[in-house]
Parts: sequence; C-alpha cells; structure tokens
Amino acid sequence: MNPLLRLLVLATLLLGSGCASLSNAERDRAAGIAVQARSTVVDCTQADRCALDSPLRALGGRAFAESHAGQPRHYATILDEGEVALVARLNLIRSATRSIDLQTYIFDKDDSARLVLDELQAAARRGVKVRLLIDQLSAISDLEILGALSGSHANFELRVYNPTFGKARLNYFDYAASVVCCFRRFNQRMHNKLLVVDDALGVVGGRNYQDDYYDWDSEYNFRDRDVIVAGPEVREMAANFDAFWRAPRSVPAERLNDVGRTLLRQGVPPMPPADVRRPERLERVSEEANDPDYVRRTFVDTALPVASVQYVADLPRKHRRERASQPANGQHVTEPQLDSLIASAQTEVLLQTPYLVLSKPAQRLFRDLRKREHAPRVVVSTNSLAATDNPIVYALSYKYKRRNLRELGFNVYEFKPFPLDAPVDYRNLLPAPLGTEASSSPGRRSSLLGGSAAGSNARSSGSDSRRDDAAGSDPRVTRQPTPGPSARRRMDGSVVERRVLRAETRPSFLGTKAVNKPLPVTRTGARMGLHAKSLVVDRRIGVIGTHNFDPRSENYNTEGAVIIDDPVFAEALAQSILRDIHPQNSWVVAPRAKPPVLSGLNYSVGKASEALPVLDFWPWRYATDYEFQPGPACPEPLRRQDPAFHTCYVAVGDFPEVNVGPKWLLVRMLTAFGAGLVPIL
Repeated sequence: MNPLLRLLVLATLLLGSGCASLSNAERDRAAGIAVQARSTVVDCTQADRCALDSPLRALGGRAFAESHAGQPRHYATILDEGEVALVARLNLIRSATRSIDLQTYIFDKDDSARLVLDELQAAARRGVKVRLLIDQLSAISDLEILGALSGSHANFELRVYNPTFGKARLNYFDYAASVVCCFRRFNQRMHNKLLVVDDALGVVGGRNYQDDYYDWDSEYNFRDRDVIVAGPEVREMAANFDAFWRAPRSVPAERLNDVGRTLLRQGVPPMPPADVRRPERLERVSEEANDPDYVRRTFVDTALPVASVQYVADLPRKHRRERASQPANGQHVTEPQLDSLIASAQTEVLLQTPYLVLSKPAQRLFRDLRKREHAPRVVVSTNSLAATDNPIVYALSYKYKRRNLRELGFNVYEFKPFPLDAPVDYRNLLPAPLGTEASSSPGRRSSLLGGSAAGSNARSSGSDSRRDDAAGSDPRVTRQPTPGPSARRRMDGSVVERRVLRAETRPSFLGTKAVNKPLPVTRTGARMGLHAKSLVVDRRIGVIGTHNFDPRSENYNTEGAVIIDDPVFAEALAQSILRDIHPQNSWVVAPRAKPPVLSGLNYSVGKASEALPVLDFWPWRYATDYEFQPGPACPEPLRRQDPAFHTCYVAVGDFPEVNVGPKWLLVRMLTAFGAGLVPIL
C-alpha cells in the first residue's frame, strides 16, 4: 500500500475508533486522582498480616528450610482438576504474608475471576503487597472495574501489558487499524500465567481466570493443568514477573486513555457489584480453601519431592523488533529449551498441546528424531474438531495428518468433547443445581470421576465407576436437568448461559466478537476441550507451562514453563497424559484401511495436494479417527501400528460428534486455503 494512502486509512480508522490520546497533563491528572483515592488503611497489625495458617504455605517454608547451598529442595503438586486448582489459588492468596504477584493472559469478571479479584483486594487491605499484570487483548476491559481497581488501595497495583492504542477496551476500528499500522505488535501477547506468593510458592500452567478453566461453565470447559512449586526456584519466577512488571509495555491502568477519561470524568468509580451466577460454588471453594485438613490432603500429601526444578520463561524483550535480526539476544528462551529436551529423547516423547500446528523448525526437529536408527516413540494428545475452541487451527492440523503420522511418526490422539474419565467433578458441568438423582455417592464429590495419576490431586473413585463410564454413562448427557430461565438453548443442542469470549478465540483483527469458537456438536450438555500444555521426555523429565508448541508461541507470544528433572514426577505427569488418551477420553488417529484398488493413486494424489501452498482440493484424506471396540479378541487398546488395529478399532469419521452441516464446507475451505495462516495461528 502507498505510504500516504496507508497513513490516510489509518487516520480514518483511528478517528472512527474515538481513540484520541490524553495529553501528558491529562494522563498525570488521571493518575493523580487514582493515587489520591487509594486507601492506606490496613486491617491487620500482626507481623504475618493475619495470613491464613495454611499447610500449603508451610510447605514453601519447609522447602527452604531443607535447602542447602548448592542443594535446593523443591516440592511439586500437579493440579489436574479445575475446581481444585481454584481452591489452591484461594488458599495461597489467603496465606500470603508479604507479597502476591499474579500474571495472566485472560482475566474475566465471571464467578471465579471475580472471586480471585476480591481475594486479592482483601489481601491488599490486610497489608500484603499485590501486583496484578494482565494482557490487554483478553483481560478485563470493563472501564468501571479498571477505574475502581486503579484507586482501590495503596497495596494494590494493576498494570496492563501491551495496550494497543493506549486503551483497555478495543472496538472494531481498533482491530481494523491494527492490520494497517501495527499487526505484529498487536499480536505480540503476554501469554504467561504465573502466581507467586511470598517468593516461596509459585503456580505455573495453562489456566487463566475464567469459569471455563475451573469446570464452572455449563457449555464448554477446558481440560487444563497447572503445577504448584515450593522452593528456591520460585525466586526465578518472581524475577521473571518483575521483568514484565518493569517493562515499558506494562502500563498502569490509570494511565490508559479510556480508563483515564473515566477517572477525569467521575473520579474513582465504586467497584461494580458481582453478578454471581452460582453462589453455592463460591461458598464451597471458599470453605475448602479455609479447611487445613482438606488443603493438607489435597495439595501437601500429594506433593512430590523433586530433584531438579527450572523455571524457563521468555522476557518482554522477545517482543522487540531486533529479535528478527539478533536471534541470539538471549530473550527467546522457552522454545529453544523445550526443543532441546525433545531432541535429547531416547525412547519416548509425550506431548500434549491443544493446537497441533507445527512450525518449520519443529518439523525439522521431529524429522531428525524420526531418522534415528532407534527413533523414540512420539505420542501427541491434542483436540478433536468437536472438542477444540479453535476450529480454524484444527483445520490446519487436519490438513497435515498424513505428514504428522507418516513422515513424523506421531501417534496422535484427539480429545473427545464428552470424555468419560476426565479429572473433573462432573456435577460442575451441569447447568443447574444438582438433583439427588445425579450422584450415586452420598458425599459431595461425584463418584463418576475415575482414578487419578500418582502425585496428582485429581479426585479418584475407583474401578467400579470406570466400568460404569465405559458402558456409556455420561452424567452430562443422560442426567442433565432442564436449563434455568436465563439459559438459551441453541438449535445445535448446546445450552448457552452467557456469551463468552474465550482464551484462544479472540479475533486478531476481524472485530471484537469471537468469530472462531467451538462448533456445534451432536449431543446436549457441557463439553470439554483440551488446553493443557505439557511434555514428558523418557519418563524422566516433565514440563508444564503455557507453550503451545505452535508458531504463535514461538514468534508472537511470551511463554513460560516449569521443567522438572525427576523420574517420579515425570511418571506422574505421564500417567495424567495417558489418562487423557485412554479410549474413554480420546479417539486415535490412524491411516485408513487401504482400499482394494487405486490405494497408491489415492495416496500419491493426496500427498501432492497437501503440498500445494494454496489449494488442497483432494477430499479423501490419508487418516481418520478411530474408536476402540473392546471384546474377547480385543481386551486392551492397541497402538495404531499393531497388525490387529483395524480388527479392534472402527472408523468414526474425520469429524466425529460434530454437527457438521455447512461446517464441513468451512473446514474443507480452511484446509484448502488456510496454509498461509500457519505463522499467526
């Protein structure tokens, strides 16, 4: 585009978006209003800031007490279940005695997010220094809430990372303008998720702050994973957070244009009242977070003493323009570390990623593994089209199924939208309060949850419930109560209680509404989609973090991960991933049975079509999804390479459980024309 024309288009878009910046004097006045309004009253005069006496917080002190020079001691607890992960966060916030640093990509204002936000403010009022760093694109955009937080308390600070056009709330013109003026910067997001308490305990993983990360959404929830780390390496987490906090792109909320205008117009507004949808859940997790026996049993007794812990995370300088010309500047950290671990594999790589779209360097890495005389087995757990929150990305992984299986040697398992043995309290997936008929256990926890991995705190119910589930008992489908009057039933069968702009579905330039969202499915009830990002190498090294192993994580986002070199922890994490790929929870992707005639021609034409950069027209794909059919001749699941595979597995189609209709055409079109989108997906 001609530079002058580009400038005129940009000016028009900016004027249309109403994003005229405040002057420096106005910005200073707005910041002054916020600072002056901040309360300095501290509710507690005790040295420990009236912190909750927590066995989990004590575990951090124990790790430091057991550490010696050159011999650090760490404990690690895997957080598999969503609601349990929320309880852990509440307990840690309440037990903080000095500081809380929270960094996240998404921060909603729904039940779980508002609960955490209120707890952070309560901690600030009792004297704990609280710093909250949120990414602009997918976090709080409510100007009343941001204005209220900016002036809430002297111990509470809120900053927004990379605020495009210096504002918190974007509109269509902002997205359009970003394409013209600053597409790369607009897409450079802080994808890190980190909670650090007293520099002694840290939580790292895939979960953001939104109900669907804690099994609280009645339509769609993420199967995710975090890890709690106690010990000296948490100081490295704190240092990395501090680097982001001090980065020029981290702007105090009160200095944003739209928040500043709110403050100049009306002063610091009161915090809007919480719109609580399910108060009984808030009460339950609050009680559990305060219960020392529950906390000890769930987080401390399941904690594993681990030999070696390393926190690796990108720094904000990854987003500087010089990265392209100076790749060795030391700021692009996470991806090279993980690639090195994969390259070191001798026998097995277990990779779990929601979006199986590989960059060219990643393809070379796995091709090199494949060429070895004794190539390690590569198992990949990822989403099916019915489970994913991002069908556009899935279309690209669908396009390259042949390459992933045949050339890279992957064993791919696609997560089902209605897994029967996920680490979840299935009652949370019901849209209305549970009736007495929906639980076969007199206790508060569902007996429909299957066994958990060693070292994980997911709740277990034993083998009997596994047999019930295997027989097809899905409580969300067969026992679902009638939705309440506020819910809206869609024609595709899903129940929608609220419009949600989810994690990976934020548009990059098309507008403020989610255009890329889960597709309709053939059954009613709340479904699940994979969001965990984990890696196990040789059952010796385990990784839990935010890296999606895709080009966006490599080139646009900053990411972070915990690497634990310990065989017991690695085995626990491996068992958690293997549970996700069990036939109750995933389909297996495998080559189709060869037709009696023209199989070679079909393969050759399909391969040639896949290699085309624009149009991939061939409709008969090399591989499809298969369902295990147990029986006397098939007592156990098989690998796709087993000669008896097609005897024990039945093909269920390319898009099982998707209410296809015209969506089939969408996926085919994206498969045909979407290759150019790989770098930004």
